[in-house]
Amino acid sequence: MNNQCVFCKIARKELPADITHEDEDFLAFLDINPVNRGHTLLIPKSHYANLYDLSDETISKMSVLMKKIAASVKRAAKADGINLIMNVEGAAGQIVPHAHFHIIPRFSNDGLRHWPGKPYANKEESAEMANAIRRIAYSQ
Repeated sequence: MNNQCVFCKIARKELPADITHEDEDFLAFLDINPVNRGHTLLIPKSHYANLYDLSDETISKMSVLMKKIAASVKRAAKADGINLIMNVEGAAGQIVPHAHFHIIPRFSNDGLRHWPGKPYANKEESAEMANAIRRIAYSQ
């Protein structure tokens, strides 16, 4: 754990939180500034800066738990749907440098809009990007 990390402090019970799940490895608690009521954060208790630092085993366990918590949030909030979001690094909106998923209940009339899409200029541009991603992914 990191002594200065706010989520590590929550995991150590040094800061208060409305906890919705806790086990040996993970903690889920209500976001203090929720998008909608029931907005929950799921964190590993061990400190990882973001997605890239999580081991495959940790992200696998976290995914299974996230599915269970998401279903519970949806039912408890009487939501129409759920967003699962992880902001990775500052440019993507990560504020707390501790890996965490947002489990956000969504409602048909909540007024939230998804980000605007920007289509590729042409098929060649999208094919070039797909090729670059494949080259990098399979060279590791």
